[in-house]
Amino acid sequence: MTVRFPWQAIAAAVALVAALSLPTGDTPGAGALAAGTGGAATALLLALAIAAACVPTPLPAVNGVLLFAGAHAGAAQALALLPAVAGDAGAGFWALVLAAWLLAWLLAARLAVLQPRTRSGAAALKLAVPILFGVWLLFMWEAVVRGAGVPPVLLPPPSAIWTKLIGSVPTLAADFRQTFLKAVLAGFAIGSVAGFAVGIVADRIPFLRRGLLPIGNLVSALPIVGIAPIMVMWFGFDWPSKAAVVVVMTFFPMLVNTVAGLAATDRVERDLMRTYAAGYWQTLIKLRLPAALPFLFNGLKINSTLALIGAIVAEFFGTPIVGMGFRISTEVGRLAIDMVWAEIAVAALAGSAFYGAIALIERASTFWHPSFRT
Repeated sequence: MTVRFPWQAIAAAVALVAALSLPTGDTPGAGALAAGTGGAATALLLALAIAAACVPTPLPAVNGVLLFAGAHAGAAQALALLPAVAGDAGAGFWALVLAAWLLAWLLAARLAVLQPRTRSGAAALKLAVPILFGVWLLFMWEAVVRGAGVPPVLLPPPSAIWTKLIGSVPTLAADFRQTFLKAVLAGFAIGSVAGFAVGIVADRIPFLRRGLLPIGNLVSALPIVGIAPIMVMWFGFDWPSKAAVVVVMTFFPMLVNTVAGLAATDRVERDLMRTYAAGYWQTLIKLRLPAALPFLFNGLKINSTLALIGAIVAEFFGTPIVGMGFRISTEVGRLAIDMVWAEIAVAALAGSAFYGAIALIERASTFWHPSFRT
């Protein structure tokens, strides 16, 4: 049996000793880790996790379970101590947070290099690592902000953002409908379809392709803050002006990817279609468009993020009293930063879900592509 000493485990052991010996708060009577509620059990789990990180067992899963239990027990103990030490956390509290975080780091590092033998195991592991990373990012955010007493106007803790999000569901839902369901989806659909259609025409007419692509590069470099006010003057303050900004932002990425995708087939494949007496449209439908699918989906994924960004920024320049961009700009002026972060969270979830849906359709449509082969 080989004994290894990962540096994370060594540092976690030092931090555990500090958490046991140093006070958790700066105020008198704050106590130490061992004296707190569940402190002794937490210290034991942390010690077992450190030992499991150094001494392998015949069952590797046991080491993983001990690492998981120790890291999360330390995090739970730190969260339980937060109300008592908020704003004046001492060295013992930060040592506890550090020990738990180091063990979680070691756990994530070992999970990332695992090679599951089954497809379901690989899929579960693919989800487990980012979920673990995200949960610990939120924990560190909560611990640092509340433990150090960071003013909420600068950075609210995740717990405050969650409370605001739950308490503002009707407002957030109305903003979501105005920005995402109207401006984003309409602009995304019009811009992407128009870019695809013009790409087909540009592929057929060479001089149009040579003239449009440089203009596309120029328009892509235009700042949103320059386009949005113009669109508001043209289309009014409601969602059509935001959809127009999204159309401008999504048209040329789709055009460029369509032209590049249609050029992806090589000469041998096109010559083979000609030997079958296939015309332009038959070659386009049966050969060139299927080969262009990875490029087309790449354009759609790029547009899914650009559309949301464009619609939110466009709402800063004139909108009815509803919308994600409107809410962010007004709540910043009122110093209601928790509401701003709640809107950001909704936008991030909506954008991620939109991107993920396109990626799933891409996987189902281009399963033959080398990037998806297992």
